[in-house]
Amino acid sequence: MQPSCTLKGPYVSLHSLSFYSYSSPFLSPHLVTTPNSKRTNLPSKTSVAMPAGSPEIDNDNNNNGALRKFKLNEASFLASLMPKKETAADRFVDAHPEFDGRGVVVAIFDSGVDPAAAGLHVTSDGKPKVLDVIDCTGSGDVDTSAVVKADENGCIRGASGASLTINPSWKNPSGEWHVGYKLIYELLTDTLVSRLKKERKKKWDEKNQEAIAEAVKQLEEFDKKHTKVDEVNLKKTRADLQDRVDYLKKQPDSYDDKGPVIDAVVWHDGEVWRVALDTQNFEGDSSCGKLTDFVPLTNFKIERKYGVFSKLDACTFVTNVYNKGNILSIVTDSSPHGTHVAGITSAFHPKEPLLNGVAPGAQIVSCKIGDSRLGSMETGTGLTRALIAVVEHKCDVINMSYGEYTMFPDYGRFVELVDEVVNKYRVVFVSSAGNNGPALTTLGAPGGTTSSIIGIGAYVSPAMAAGAHALVEAPPEGLEYTWSSRGPTADGDLGVYVSAPGGAVAPVPTWTLQRRQLMNGTSMSSPSACGGVALIISAMKAKGIQVSPYSVRKALENTCAPIGCLPEDKLSNGHGLIQVDKAFEYAQKAADLPCIWYKISISQAGKTTSSTLRGIYLRESSYCDQSTEWTVQVDPQFHEGASNLEQLVPFEECIELRSTGKEVVRAPDYLLLTYNGRSFNVVVDPTKLSDGLHYFEVCGIDCNNPWRGPLFRIPVTITKPKIVKTQPPIITFSGLSFQPGHIERKFIKVPYGATWVEATMRTSGFDTSRRFYIDAVQISPLKRPIKWESNAVFSSPSTKSFTFSVEGGRTMELVIAQFWSSGVGSNEPAVVEFEIAFHGIDVNKDEVILDGSEAPVRVEAQALLSSEKLAPTAKLNKIRVPYRPVDSKLSALSADRDKLPSGKQILALTLTYKFKLEDAAEVKPQIPLLNNRIYDSKFESQFYMISDSNKRVYAMGDVYPDYAKLPKGDYTLQLHLRHENVQYLEKLKQLVLFIERKLEKEAVQLSFYTQPDGPVTGTGSYKTSTLDPGSKEAFYIGPPSKDKLPKNSPEGSVLLGAISYGRPSTVVSDQANDPEKNPVSYQITYQVPPHKADEDKGKNSTSKNSTKSVSERLEEQVRDAKIKVLASLKQGTDDERSEWKKLCITLKTEYPKYTPLLAQILDGLISQEVEDKTHHYEEIIAAADEVVDSIDRVELAKFLSINGDPEDEDFEKTKKMETIRDQLVEALYQKGLALVEVASLKGEMAALAANLDAEVVDKPDGQSSTSSVDLFEETFKELQKWADSKSSKYLTLVMIRERHSGRLGTALKVVNGMIEEDGKKKLYEERISVLEQSGWEHLVVYEKQWMLVRFPPALPLF
Repeated sequence: MQPSCTLKGPYVSLHSLSFYSYSSPFLSPHLVTTPNSKRTNLPSKTSVAMPAGSPEIDNDNNNNGALRKFKLNEASFLASLMPKKETAADRFVDAHPEFDGRGVVVAIFDSGVDPAAAGLHVTSDGKPKVLDVIDCTGSGDVDTSAVVKADENGCIRGASGASLTINPSWKNPSGEWHVGYKLIYELLTDTLVSRLKKERKKKWDEKNQEAIAEAVKQLEEFDKKHTKVDEVNLKKTRADLQDRVDYLKKQPDSYDDKGPVIDAVVWHDGEVWRVALDTQNFEGDSSCGKLTDFVPLTNFKIERKYGVFSKLDACTFVTNVYNKGNILSIVTDSSPHGTHVAGITSAFHPKEPLLNGVAPGAQIVSCKIGDSRLGSMETGTGLTRALIAVVEHKCDVINMSYGEYTMFPDYGRFVELVDEVVNKYRVVFVSSAGNNGPALTTLGAPGGTTSSIIGIGAYVSPAMAAGAHALVEAPPEGLEYTWSSRGPTADGDLGVYVSAPGGAVAPVPTWTLQRRQLMNGTSMSSPSACGGVALIISAMKAKGIQVSPYSVRKALENTCAPIGCLPEDKLSNGHGLIQVDKAFEYAQKAADLPCIWYKISISQAGKTTSSTLRGIYLRESSYCDQSTEWTVQVDPQFHEGASNLEQLVPFEECIELRSTGKEVVRAPDYLLLTYNGRSFNVVVDPTKLSDGLHYFEVCGIDCNNPWRGPLFRIPVTITKPKIVKTQPPIITFSGLSFQPGHIERKFIKVPYGATWVEATMRTSGFDTSRRFYIDAVQISPLKRPIKWESNAVFSSPSTKSFTFSVEGGRTMELVIAQFWSSGVGSNEPAVVEFEIAFHGIDVNKDEVILDGSEAPVRVEAQALLSSEKLAPTAKLNKIRVPYRPVDSKLSALSADRDKLPSGKQILALTLTYKFKLEDAAEVKPQIPLLNNRIYDSKFESQFYMISDSNKRVYAMGDVYPDYAKLPKGDYTLQLHLRHENVQYLEKLKQLVLFIERKLEKEAVQLSFYTQPDGPVTGTGSYKTSTLDPGSKEAFYIGPPSKDKLPKNSPEGSVLLGAISYGRPSTVVSDQANDPEKNPVSYQITYQVPPHKADEDKGKNSTSKNSTKSVSERLEEQVRDAKIKVLASLKQGTDDERSEWKKLCITLKTEYPKYTPLLAQILDGLISQEVEDKTHHYEEIIAAADEVVDSIDRVELAKFLSINGDPEDEDFEKTKKMETIRDQLVEALYQKGLALVEVASLKGEMAALAANLDAEVVDKPDGQSSTSSVDLFEETFKELQKWADSKSSKYLTLVMIRERHSGRLGTALKVVNGMIEEDGKKKLYEERISVLEQSGWEHLVVYEKQWMLVRFPPALPLF
């Protein structure tokens, strides 16, 4: 069936970005929110808001601050932009100004923080705000392993090829300069790149228009001067002028700005590593951006200095040097997200205190986990390095506003490392719960699914709505945002532990050209909570209270202000809205109590399972129809290093177990808990519950200190589904009344046999436009949640229809939510009627596999619910070709940033794969073992690069590979795997990888038959039929005919696509012949069989050699072997060249006038590198003459005039003569090139140019031209007789003639045609040379920038 929904990126709800829009709906990393993808969830049913805290709000402690009157003034408006009243953070700082985060270091795991952004310069007590800025992803890494020394003029050659002047004041005791380069667009966000491209294109267009105007002027002047053009050279001149105009006019069509190049220089000044950048290429002004004017930087944490590339971009960057100067990290942010998050946590605005972050005294360590190469998606490498940095910098708190769906909660390599950091190093980890609400079990990893991380939901208060969101009328009470993810996790844990304000106007990077902007999402609620944690820790440190993530978390959870009055509201809001002041009071009171976390492991009694649960989650109907017994294991968890005698042995607690619903959830009354833990049983009886959602808890209360509140909680979630009893199965929910933020949850057991739903939503009773989020979620074992969602806007009362897939027999949660701010200001409720009709065709194969034989596959289908139209359609539209590595390399990574806190060194396995594309195609690498998992994977990370034979990188990716368009050619894919366990990596040295290619026009539509012989006989075609309830029908799926198989489908490859069986109502779905448009489709594959034997193999194998004697054949083979030895000789040194020449003389004496030998000698000369260039080229000319003279050109012409017939006896000889013709063409070509070089070296180019196009006069026998000036034209005329007019050799000499004749437009036309056929580096260099000669500097700069893209000196670092 179709895959479940997967979303990736930072948790930002993009519809809220009022001042700035991202180029991608997913900010980049793994879980972003857009109007079309992620939502915000409001509290289910009735919810009671927390007070907004403004002076105009009447707070009532008895009703949790229900709103009496609400009106903003200027102060409360500004306060609403950075909400702190809701969490009592403002009151806490007012009461304790010295506890404003001072002494606390917060690590921001995000897209990077701009240290130049407003409010991120200093703390409230004058300390540096940002302690370090680290690119944990490696996306800004520059290879600076190349070392050069300055010449006598103080100049070095940069890695880009540019000449760079070293500032003489720079101290460098070793005299060694590490050089590297970077294309600046690789460091910038898509949004900034788009802005820069527009501005640069504008300037480029102006210069190109100037060039066009000048070219047109020259053409007009020529036409005025030559009214009649008859003479050949004049025609060529005019054509050249027209070619110039045409060339310039075409340039804007192919213009693709790859951005300027930055040259980087790294050196050690005797104390620290220093960095300088040359950005002249970017500035466009030779007086700006010079290397010598750059103020050197060092690692940011040493001096905390940063730079800006140019005034044009206004982009801040910092530098860090690793691996003894061999790696330079240029750190920029990959989106504004991280700076915004850091601002919420701790921005300090001395002149605008209301806009301060929550903890203005806290310091920041920026850990960039959003990889710029992947559009800001996080990587395993980034996450691991970030945790290493946390320990290195002794951070107190981590905020992470990233995540994605996961298959396994609380599982994976990253979770293991987080557990170590939290438990051993006592770091509090706060993270977003996700923006995938409003349905249940939509939490993102790691924030909402990991026990050692505090998952934060997103809350909006009336003040935030009126101020930050600028609504005409605020909601009457605070509530959870509609899109905020809901619990429980798949294994029953609460998931959302607490809530915090989920929106703010906060600082953003300088390159956005603004100081701050509005964003909302759980990305914003997490740093709000993180700031609150920083305040609590600041106070605890100041008071001498031991800080522990266990005690801080307990203080937060047990002092929250509840949001909503129903038990199940906890699944949306957690334990409530954090209250900083009360949490600190709790921490003070519990200061002398042991710091313990209570680990909960649950299993169903009597059921053997390899995994345990963290809560009880009864979702399916089978669990709701009977009582079940569960075994709960409680294990006290102390921090690593706890004393056995002083802490573990004395630990003993008397625990009272309280159930919030004893009629449903029963547990023992008391429990004596010691260090070794204790288990007890819980009985859940949901049989008497009504349909719908129910939530209970079993709380463990300290009998001696009941004020502590629950020490642990056992969450019990029951979703009792409604059973559909009608036939056909249709269920309707009528009269649903909606106000802003209202959520309706309906749980339905999907009938067995149902595979899709056709739903209809009818709205009525409202005036203004309404937006609804509609979700349908099912949970299956070992799968991510199967989620369908729609963001439906009703401008007026109307009807909308939807179709989506379902799994029969499982509970489906249907959620209908009116967006929290939709309809605000209107007193008219929206009335909704929602009808669901279940449909299904049950088949006996979830996946169809065609084995490559001619036999069809039988499929049996039946409709269990109602009559259905059986209309199968299947298409194979992709091909996967398997590859194994051609090389593997295992290496230890640098200890600078790849050594775990445990001391273990991370290792890297680099696998190299080779593949070839015969035609341009869209391809995607697939690694079934590793793809689509970041947090729920035991492997640390993976990263791949696809490059061509010139090292040009076409695609990069990690766990979520994407299609990339590649031209035809040979490619290398390098896969980089990281882990500290060498045994794991050793097992992957022969890892199978698939290259998946879209077939596009080669897609194969499959046929269906009623007979097993149908694919061969062509009879018994099957189209459609009607399935009656309970009846079965069978048909055959035929394999693709061999002539329909796509080109380049080798044996062992797999064609794959989709097959669908049903046909939904045409009103709902128009699937045509594409099964993937059907709401329900299944995978179908075809194994490509061995190809047919070559019928012509061996044909004409009888050679003419068979007529020769044995001695003749032996002599020929000896001769050919000697020539082969000659070809294999090296010529790197003078001695090797001397030996080669001796053998050449011997063989020429032995086999005089033998063309293949002479051609090989010519090849050998061409490959030599010698100092005496003039003599060398003269030797090439002489050798070429020997080849030409050895050929009987009259006989050659005779044979080539005859069309050879493979059956003809002379066919073999004709093939031989074609080979000789190729050798003749090569000799003439090389002679022509050498003649040009000799003329250049002797200063005869002017004479050569003047002689071009001159008539060649036949010389008397025995005489020939001796001047290279005459010989070139003679050689060219001879080449014209033999070479194909489209051959690269002929065109190369044509281009040289045109260029040296001054016809540069025609020369460009010729070289462009050659590049289209064969894009060799030499041709691009030739084009740049012609452009320089033409004086078109803007095109020269453009082409030189492209050279580093097309022909980089090396592959980039991983």
